[in-house]
Amino acid sequence: MSAAAPPRHVPVLLAEVLDALAVKAGGVYLDGTFGAGGYSRAILEAAGDVRVVAIDRDPSALAAGRALGEAFGGRLTLCAGEFSRLDAIAAEAGFAALDGVTLDIGVSSMQLDEAGRGFSFRADGPLDMRMGQAGASAADLVAEASEEELADIIFHYGEERRARQVARAIVKARSLEPIATTRRLAEIVASVVRAEPGGIHPATRTFQAIRIAVNDELGELARALHAAERALKPGGRLAIVTFHSLEDRIVKAFLSRRSGRAPSGSRHAPATARDLPTFTLVGRQPLAAGEAETRANPRARSAKLRVAERTDVPAREPDAEIMAMPALPDGAKGRR
Repeated sequence: MSAAAPPRHVPVLLAEVLDALAVKAGGVYLDGTFGAGGYSRAILEAAGDVRVVAIDRDPSALAAGRALGEAFGGRLTLCAGEFSRLDAIAAEAGFAALDGVTLDIGVSSMQLDEAGRGFSFRADGPLDMRMGQAGASAADLVAEASEEELADIIFHYGEERRARQVARAIVKARSLEPIATTRRLAEIVASVVRAEPGGIHPATRTFQAIRIAVNDELGELARALHAAERALKPGGRLAIVTFHSLEDRIVKAFLSRRSGRAPSGSRHAPATARDLPTFTLVGRQPLAAGEAETRANPRARSAKLRVAERTDVPAREPDAEIMAMPALPDGAKGRR
């Protein structure tokens, strides 16, 4: 089959994701993080008459994906929106029950590589970081958040040990002039975070934290997991690729609780249908990229793939503990 030009973004753990989804002819699959279409393309090519619903909140990604949709004769349905609403978006597209859902969490290589999007300090650009290109930007957050709020964001979402010092430096710098570019923010962070020999750039953790906050990435993930539970049919597969511990912690906790491997509800109450597992884990440990893939694609080094299969137990109400995990913990200030 003739298809569009190869994507700029290299999908991580592609073979493993395809194997996890167990793509079958005539199935309907949802790619919640379309990006450059790597997963969607592979699913469409994996079996005959497969349909894919692909979601992205980035208008640029959807515009670039139209050629892929045409190449596959309309079997790809592109949808604008947040993957936290994947069940509603799939239903609106005419697919109420899905055979598989896959999510590649985090920022895409395309967004990192485009200086104008403001995700990276590798090239100077406006301090933006908005995946959906709407709403408050990173520059707005840096300009308006209090020193305490900035420190909490950077400590919790970036796991930056010098979060207090970074926040103080940002507040001091913005009192002199607006912080409007990625280069300027990186310089401010580097003035208080020492570079380690052979380590990551001093601004890496702070940029990650601000990006997560601007896009509510962890909240989106927690809501998406529950949405997938509602959308998948019995036997449907959920395949989630994460890239750092904050994401993986939420996915692991959700699947543990929904598969019956962790307690849910009161241990003193009798078991009810609501306590029965809605998912069965596929594999006891997450899958990681092999040496060859990490050499070819450094982004794969930290990737983890967790897989679960939907049971026939009705979807439960959202788990309060999972939904609370993305929030800044009450004790964050005391631990900085």
